[in-house]
Amino acid sequence: METVNFITLSLTIHLNSSKCSATWFNVGLGSCGVVNVNSDFIVALSTVEMAGGASCGRQIRVNFIDQGRSVVATVRDTCPSCSQFSIDLSPAAFQALASLDVGRIQVEWDFI
Repeated sequence: METVNFITLSLTIHLNSSKCSATWFNVGLGSCGVVNVNSDFIVALSTVEMAGGASCGRQIRVNFIDQGRSVVATVRDTCPSCSQFSIDLSPAAFQALASLDVGRIQVEWDFI
């Protein structure tokens, strides 16, 4: 009798393995068709990551490594001026990581 061993590999795909920029914006009616308010934890992704709206409603975890802080935000808008992997956060989501006065921080993020 032969014995067959199976090995299962778990593979995590990181869309953004290097640091990118995070800025903030005053939210409103987003490209996903939802009206948001500044106290919501919202993120706008670049046109590439929005994938024609396929990312609407997905959540991402944003890590501000320099400060050891992270936040979970829901994709509700497109940031047409953002380069690939850069993100735009609602004021509430950005403030969970840094002061709005900072304006731009370097983060890492992944879909969860």
